[in-house]
Order: sequence, then structure tokens, then C-alpha cells
Amino acid sequence: MTVTERFLNYVSVETTSSDRSETSPSTPNQKVLGEMLARELREMGVADARMDEFGYVYGTIPAKGRPEHPAVGLIAHMDTSDAVKGPTRPRIIRQYDGGPVTLDSGVVIEGFDFLPSLAGQDLIVTSGDSVLGADDKAGVAEIMTLCQRLTGPDAPDHCRVCIAFTPDEEIGRGTEHFDLEHFGADYGYTVDGGALGELEYECFNAASCRVLVRGVSIHPGSAKNQMKNAALIAMEFAGLLPPWERPEHTEGYEGFYHLMDMRGDEEEAELRYIIRDHDAERFAARKQRMPEIAAFLNSRYGEGTVTVELRDSYRNMREIVEKHPAILEKARDAFLACGVQPVTMPIRGGTDGASLSFRGLPCPNLSTGGYNFHGRKELITVQAMEKMTEVLETLVRSA
Repeated sequence: MTVTERFLNYVSVETTSSDRSETSPSTPNQKVLGEMLARELREMGVADARMDEFGYVYGTIPAKGRPEHPAVGLIAHMDTSDAVKGPTRPRIIRQYDGGPVTLDSGVVIEGFDFLPSLAGQDLIVTSGDSVLGADDKAGVAEIMTLCQRLTGPDAPDHCRVCIAFTPDEEIGRGTEHFDLEHFGADYGYTVDGGALGELEYECFNAASCRVLVRGVSIHPGSAKNQMKNAALIAMEFAGLLPPWERPEHTEGYEGFYHLMDMRGDEEEAELRYIIRDHDAERFAARKQRMPEIAAFLNSRYGEGTVTVELRDSYRNMREIVEKHPAILEKARDAFLACGVQPVTMPIRGGTDGASLSFRGLPCPNLSTGGYNFHGRKELITVQAMEKMTEVLETLVRSA
């Protein structure tokens, strides 16, 4: 099975995660895909492949010819963003001409600087009704295709390779039940990046924030001095955050507050945010601003009107990974050996590797070859996935 066939097979399983769920994994279809992957690994000959009770998939490919080399871990996540909900209906545009692409729904992909560079390649896009799921099923497909190569009769010499596929990365819970001791790698790489060649070891510090507003509903005909409109108070909360510190106005190392979801009425309203910053002190200040706004609004509308729940998701892995420059050099060398120019840049997001790095497994992030994640205009090329599979093979052969 080719990497493209695998990818199309995996995206057919809808695995959107949900931060409103308290189960692990947060949605049942993640286990459907997990069992599919575990079974596929066993059929390849990965004898210890399994999915645990939390939906994590593990497997180990013993070293061939290089037993003294450190064990390398390769990790990707099975869940997809809920930014655009619905089943994925992908299609392949052969020999893409580099121009605008009209999706089945009428959505047009155009105006992106990278599009002309993809001319001549085979583009995989959505119907325009959902995300594609290249984040991170492309990473899953690339690792699985590597596993097929390493378990074949003509497999090249390679180090011991530890495989893991995680649930719920998109909601910041991808390593909550990760069995690091069982995993057994000396260091690792998440395959969860974007454009081909990306090599990342800096990420945001990240937290989620739930703002709950409790109001008082009174018939509008007799509401004067009685109604406390929770929906309007929630709008006040949002208005007290600086508008220039939103994702659509930031880049590079600039942090942000991102309102992901809002709902409510006069009686109760809810806002859900993610908070991001590369700098630890600025990140702490951003988090502190949320309860400060709640306190200000409570002074106006009464104690308990606004409550804030903050939850840390991950930290900037730079302070850990930069202590292990050799694993970054190995990745750069693998890219270059495959004719790909590596590009080191800060992630304006995060990966499972951030949390794992702080738990003792230094784990930078590698590209998948995809673009426009978390939206209807998400895309990836067949050639990029094939090249990343080649890069991964080179990495474990030289590790």
C-alpha cells in the first residue's frame, strides 16, 4: 500500500476530538482508527503492536544490523481539528497547474504564496466541507509506510524504531496517558509539521480557558434593573481583551488570545479560549489577565457572575531540546540527504513532543508536507508525503 493509499484510507475515518468530553479518547472513532493501525502493524509483523484502553497505539520494530544505536521514537496523532466539522471527502488533482483551485463546495483556494511552488505535483484537497486531516493523518501515513519498508524482506539496516500514535493532541491532551516507559525510545520526533523541510524545536507555551457567565433572565417587558444578560456580559469580557493580540493580527514570536467558541443566552453564556506565547513570562501575564477581567466584571455585576477555568496544555520545548543538538543535526542531515532544504522556525502551535520533552524524551517536530491546517483549504501533495517517508527512512538508517 502506498503512502497516498494509506492517507486516503485514514482520512475516511472521522476522528475529530472534542474538548467538551471528559473521556479518553474524547471521541470514539479515534479508537476505530487506532485499532485499524494496530491491526495493520501486526499484519506487517510488528508483534507487540497494540492499542491500549485510552486509544494510544504502540509498536516496536527491532534494530537490524545496528543494535548498538539509540532507539528512535516516531510519533503522530490520530485526531483532527474540530474547526470545520464533518466527514472528509478528498480528491486528487493530478499535475496541479499552480493556479486557483475550486473545491466541490465552491470554496476557492487561491492567493497563497506557496501555491506556484506546488505546480506539477499531485494535490490532495477536500470537498471544501471539512478539514482534510493531513494534520496529522499525513504523519500517521508516512510513519506507517516507513514501518512497511522496515518490516519487509529487503529492509535496510536501521536502529530500533519505537512507534506511537496518540489521540486528542488537538485539544492538548495527546500525552495525558502516554506510557513513556513502555514506549522505550531514547529520543523521538513528532511528524506533525507543515511544509516539507520544516524542523521545529520551539513552540508556544499553551493553555485553555473556559469563561462561564451566569446571568438573570427576566421578561424584557419588566427587565429594568432586574435582568443580568449573560450573553452581553460575555461580550464585555471579550471586548476587554486587546484586539491586536488575536491570531489574525500576530506572527512569529507574537502571542495571542484566541476565542474558539461562544454560546449563550440571558441566563448563561460560555466563552472558550486558547492562550499562547513563546515567552514564559508573557504567557504567565496573559493567563493572569483572564481572572483579572473576571474580577472587574464581578465588581460590576456581582460576585460569581463570571468564573474562569484555566488549564495548562504544554510548554515551550526549546529549553529541553536545545540541550540535545545532535538529534537536530540528525534530522537536518536526513533532510539534506534526501534533497530537501531544512527550515528551522518556531511553531505557532504545539505538538505532543513539547510535553514529552519535559517528561524526559527530547522530541523535536518534523514536517508532513501539508498546508492550511484546520480549515477547508487544507491540502497536501502526494510527492511531499513520499519524500517525507524517504526522509524518515534515512533518519532511522543513520541514527
